Amino acid sequence: MGDRRDPTIQSVDRAARILKALAAGSPRLGVSELAERLGLAKTTVHGLLRTLERQDLVEQDPETGKYRLGPEMLQLGNAFLDHHELRGRSLVWADTLAERVGEAVRVGVLYGRRVLVVHHVFRPDDSVQILEVGASVPWHASALGKVHAAYLPPDRRRTLVSGPLQRLTGRTIVDPHALALALEEVAVAGFATEAHEAVIGEGEVAAAVFDHRGHPVGAIGVVGPVERLIPAGPSAELVVALTDTAKRLSWEMGARRGRPGTVVHPGPRAGVGG
Repeated sequence: MGDRRDPTIQSVDRAARILKALAAGSPRLGVSELAERLGLAKTTVHGLLRTLERQDLVEQDPETGKYRLGPEMLQLGNAFLDHHELRGRSLVWADTLAERVGEAVRVGVLYGRRVLVVHHVFRPDDSVQILEVGASVPWHASALGKVHAAYLPPDRRRTLVSGPLQRLTGRTIVDPHALALALEEVAVAGFATEAHEAVIGEGEVAAAVFDHRGHPVGAIGVVGPVERLIPAGPSAELVVALTDTAKRLSWEMGARRGRPGTVVHPGPRAGVGG
């Protein structure tokens, strides 16, 4: 279709698109479905799937003939997490924070327009909980995403705020102007909150983590039922515990030490909403 890129690069690009489609859509997709979604010829998709299958990156259901992600993808995902610096440095701090506040703790990183959970500590009780490592959520519906975005350069923030902004619940903020104002407030406060925006009944309070350049590299947050976590806003004790942990984790990531209780990072910038 007029694509003059190197054939090898083109094949790699198409294979990556197939893997992303299998990860984002139905658990199993056929050749025709993938070809239609990606705008590729069925013969091209079939050939790439066979190559990916030989590497165990996809596998074919013997009954339906449809394809799904293969076991090697799990190995790659685990390797990504094992070598992720923020995750590695957050293990002890996240455990300590969970014990300190009695709630679950998540560490997330902004990738594109979504936040990827790279570490998750269960609430320290006997309740049944689901491990969320590897889960992702639109950045604007997550306190982790909002606090990370609040300290990004103006042009990057404008790109995020301009959309697309998916509505997950009736409480999700999808108005660009309202979201831009919310990010300004987050940058001033030093933490972000989220209530019912991603999942009805669930809330989160998060603080950003910075590197040696003062740039945000992720965020750490406390998550739980809204009525218990932030019935009328987060408690002062929770905010202190959270921001203190984020400060110390930032030091682990090389952030400069400011006056006691703070991390040297960029303040709020004008022009967030464009």
